[in-house]
This record gives sequence, C-alpha cells and structure tokens, in this order.
Amino acid sequence: MKIEFVTAGTNAGAIAVPAFDKASLSAAAKAVDAAASGALTRAIAASRFKGGAGETLEIIAPAGVDAGRIVIFGLGDKAKLNENVIEKAAAAVVAKLLTGGETTVTLRLDGETDGEGAARAGLGARLAAYRFDQYRTKLSDDKKPSLTKVAIAVDDVDAAKSAWKNWGPVAEGVDVARELLNQPPNILNPETYAKQIEGMAKLGLEIEILDEAQMLELGMHSLLGVGQASEFESHIAIMRWNGGKAGEKPLVFVGKGLTFDSGGISLKPGAGMDEMKGDMGGSAAVVGLMTALSGRKAKVNAIGIVGLVENMPDGNAQRPGDIVTSMSGQTIEILNTDAEGRLVLADVLWYAQQTFDPKLMIDLATLTGAVLIALGNTRAAIFSNDDTIAERLFAAGNASDEPVWRLPLGPDYEKHIETKNADMRNVGEGRLAGSISAAEFLKRFVNDKPWCHIDIAGTAMGGMKDDPRQPSWGTGWGVRMLDRFVRDHYEG
Repeated sequence: MKIEFVTAGTNAGAIAVPAFDKASLSAAAKAVDAAASGALTRAIAASRFKGGAGETLEIIAPAGVDAGRIVIFGLGDKAKLNENVIEKAAAAVVAKLLTGGETTVTLRLDGETDGEGAARAGLGARLAAYRFDQYRTKLSDDKKPSLTKVAIAVDDVDAAKSAWKNWGPVAEGVDVARELLNQPPNILNPETYAKQIEGMAKLGLEIEILDEAQMLELGMHSLLGVGQASEFESHIAIMRWNGGKAGEKPLVFVGKGLTFDSGGISLKPGAGMDEMKGDMGGSAAVVGLMTALSGRKAKVNAIGIVGLVENMPDGNAQRPGDIVTSMSGQTIEILNTDAEGRLVLADVLWYAQQTFDPKLMIDLATLTGAVLIALGNTRAAIFSNDDTIAERLFAAGNASDEPVWRLPLGPDYEKHIETKNADMRNVGEGRLAGSISAAEFLKRFVNDKPWCHIDIAGTAMGGMKDDPRQPSWGTGWGVRMLDRFVRDHYEG
C-alpha cells in the first residue's frame, strides 16, 4: 500500500470525507456534498450513520463528482478527536475499499488535523491493508486487494511527509511481525527463523546467532531442555541497533520464540493446537521493533534478543520431574513441560543482563493462558520491578492504542514456585495467579536490573474483530507500543 500526502482540496480516485457526531459534516465533506448536489446529506438521512468514530457510509457512483465512490467516515466527538481516532478511521476506510475495485482513495483530512495526524492516518491505512494470502492458490480476482494507493489531503504536506518518515517504518515493523506470526510451523522453525533474522543485516543491524554448541558452553540447560526433542536446532538471535551515543547503555528487548509449542510430554489438547504456531509472538514483536527502529534511524542504542525453539514430544523429550541447571546456576524442577516459555526466557534474560549491562530489559511472551482470563484480548499484562518503566509503558500503550495493565509481584506470590527438590519449580501450585507465578519465575533471572515482563498471550493472536487495524490472525501487537515507549523517553 502506497501512502502519499497531497494538497488540501485534492480529489482523486474514490473520495473519503470525515463527519463528526450527529452526522455533522466536515468542511471537506460539505464541499463534496455541494458538488454532488446533496448526495451525502440524502445518503445520511436514509441510513443509520451517526458519525461515530470508526463508522463508514459508502455512496456508489454519485452524480456531479468525478469519483466512483464516496466514503463518509466518522470521527466521533470533535472535542475528543485525537490521533488514535484518526488512525482507526483511516483504517476503516481502507477496510471498506480494499477489495472493492478502486485502486486509489483520497482521504480528505484537510482542515481537521496537522501533519502528525495525517501521518497517523497513513499508519492506520497501512495496518488495515495487510493480507496473508500467499498460500491461497485459487483466490478469485474479486477477493484480491485492488486498492494500492491512499492519498491523504492535508493542509501542511511537508509536515505530514516529515512525520511519515517515523511512522512508515513502524508500519513496516508491524507487517514483519504479522508475517512471522502467520507463517505455518513447517515453514518457520528455529533454523529458518534464525536465517531470516540474519538477513536483517541489510537494515543496518548487527546480527549475531548463537547455536546449541555455544549455548551448551554457556550452560543454558533451561533453554536447551525445551528444544531437545525437536529435529531443528535451537538458536538465540541478537540484533543490535547503535543509533545512540557511543558507550551509552542499551535498551534490551527480549522475545520468546517458540515456533511451535506442542506442550511436549505434557501434550496440549488437539483442539486449537494449530494456533501454537503463534507462540513466537513475543519474538515477532521484538523483530518488528528492531525493523522499525532501524528504519526510522532511531537515536538510541537498542538490542533485540530472541530465543528460537520448538517444543516437541519424542523419546528424547524433557520429562516432568526433570531438574535442569540454568545459565544463572539456579536449578529448576520441571513439573509441566508446557510451561516452557519461561524456561527459554530464563536463560536469555540472564545472558542479556550479563553480556550487555543494559539500561533496562523488557521481555515479551505469549506466556500464560491465565492472562486471557484476567484481561481478555484487549490489554496485555505487565509486571515490573521498576515503577518508572511500568508507568512509561502504560502511557505508551495508551498513546499507541496497544494498552497494558500492571499486575502485582511480591513475596506472597514468590512462594508459588517454591519446591523442596530444586531452587524453584517451573509452574505454580494449581490454577491460581498463573500469570503472576510465571512473572515471579522470570524475575529470578533479571538480577535486579530494571525490568518489565509483558504477557501478550491475549493480544498477539486472533485480532480484535471490531478494529480494522487488525485484519489478520497475527496482530503484530507490541511493535507500536514499544516504538512509542522508545521515542517518547529514550531518544534525547
């Protein structure tokens, strides 16, 4: 999808114009309505369109206007208009027109927002245009996207173009994350994933891949135990972006990369197991973030580290009852082989803080089903040993429309992972506080570095059916929020 910014008053291709609450037409909409001899006013009167945020109303072949379609899109209460509303509204327009035969739409935002808002409209358009249909060999032409360009009319074109230099790479990062999430596990495995990350060197990233021999030498038996039954070798992939001051401590982002999670010996039920191709959503977010940071030349030193593993059952699989020694030297009793993500993150987190001495660490993982019970699929859970990080992530989540909610940590939850047989167990007792128990487990491997764990099991997969910015099963959740976190607080 090509995004262009054009001068105010431009009409080309299909035309999309905004309205506000009570179907109040914007200045641009009034001008188009007058040219169309009141077609917009009549269409609104004959419909239930109220101008609410995200609403759309399509008018086919209106007389008096050189356009095959006019789309009226709602922005809601004008007093509450913000960039998230504009972004979602632009996405709704693209979703409406994507396969309808039009190739171009002009989004008339002139007079309603500034360059930053216009760029966010471009982001919404790009997010809505994503498709994952590369394996569909019999897709009919009328099901394929026709829309290839969105022209956004705005008063300050130069400001919009300047802002888009920051938001275009974010859109690319989200698409990269989605593409990874959506790939089938026979295509994306730890080895092919590592090779794909190696190719990111062309983006200006420094790439390093650790293999099993190197991880064994480092003592990463927690991670290696998870993948020991897979025919694919486990890897750790490291992506460095050196955009900040020389010698400045980096921000480190860690992602869980289970390319498929069968549950191992503690085998998952068959129903829904196919979705465990998405158990690498945390790693996808980190790869997408590093794509965005390098693409917009972020003025920060950042490192993305992902543990790439496949959890499978066979005669060499890890067993419930095994005790493994992590890179930290701490021992872990394995009571459920389906609680594997935390075992991968344990060694990656320890390696990260020991090797890079970061300013802070943030990990993302599709870690627990319990977080869906707590927060559903609209918010991710955050757990942190640092109030500033938690507060900044909360603000970044709201600013990017990827909201988070902080859940507690503390001594009363630490006892959930105590065992007489090792330093800790890999699951809590029973079903209570499952997400918190997992976070308490991870906390033991951060060595008091400022840290936050983000459980994205509810947000990485499935998508919000009422949000046109999430058109595919793999959402790419986390890229926008983390990019906002970085740009708002760590780029000078």
